[in-house]
Amino acid sequence: MPLGLGRRKKAPPLVENEEAEPGRGGLGVGEPGDRGGAGGPQMGLPPPPPALRPRLVFHTQLAHGSPTGRIEGFTNVKELYGKIAEAFRLPAAEVMFCTLNTHKVDMDKLLGGQIGLEDFIFAHVKGQRKEVEVFKSEEALGLTITDNGAGYAFIKRIKEGSVIDHIQLISVGDMIEAINGQSLLGCRHYEVARLLKELPRGRTFTLKLTEPRKAFDMIGVRSGGGRPGSGPQLGTGRGTLRLRSRGPATVEDVPSAFEEKAIEKVDDLLESYMGIRDTELAATMVELGKDKRNPDELAEALDERLGDFAFPDEFVFDVWGAIGDAKVGRF
Repeated sequence: MPLGLGRRKKAPPLVENEEAEPGRGGLGVGEPGDRGGAGGPQMGLPPPPPALRPRLVFHTQLAHGSPTGRIEGFTNVKELYGKIAEAFRLPAAEVMFCTLNTHKVDMDKLLGGQIGLEDFIFAHVKGQRKEVEVFKSEEALGLTITDNGAGYAFIKRIKEGSVIDHIQLISVGDMIEAINGQSLLGCRHYEVARLLKELPRGRTFTLKLTEPRKAFDMIGVRSGGGRPGSGPQLGTGRGTLRLRSRGPATVEDVPSAFEEKAIEKVDDLLESYMGIRDTELAATMVELGKDKRNPDELAEALDERLGDFAFPDEFVFDVWGAIGDAKVGRF
């Protein structure tokens, strides 16, 4: 069957680092297409009882400076943020994102859906809010968008020499609250990237941003690192805690060399095609594709699990090739 023929949209997709909620009233991020509504029954496994959750304790600090706290008993990203908020007596909505083993806004160390068992968690909370007018002189703004798995989309990378690169007020790590007054709280990264892409060229638009609160030694730092994947995200050889949107968190082995390279290559393709980076989404795609015999089987699996992303056929074909290259060691 030619690639793409007969592909059908199935049930709402699952992305491992997301927490689906029945509405948009809070900060929860749903699966693509889960925009709230009447609040029908949620599919999947119920939350695990506390006794079945991994009894793991992690150390954490606020990135701008704080005493060290201890957190445990979480099974997904939203619960993790809630535990951090409890430890430091903050509203959970103040937590923007977390980095592993560094207090700096380093996108190579961004916490996704996996935490090394010996990783130290630094929580970045809301700092200064700002409003910036941008003239879209080119089709591509030079932004790569990601999200925190709990309702906030933010800037992961700024391309050198791009439209945004020339605006010093905009930095890596800034949360995108609104575009032209339209709130983006609760939107996924791909939705924000699409809205930015659809803005008409030759017009001025307004971005409402919130930057992470910075420690003194971080003042003036604009960009959070170099080439994606250039630094390790996990800091332990003992294993990782994988956070899931449904069902218990699980302790797993560190990804193999094949999986790490395949995830990196698929993440690069997500940025190239969609303007987003999401290692957990890439990991899910690699998991779905590593045992498939041809691109059509991969396309069907992606439609079933991640259908609302509506990946184009050429993207699926490139993902198939990237996984195949990683299998045989063509890095």
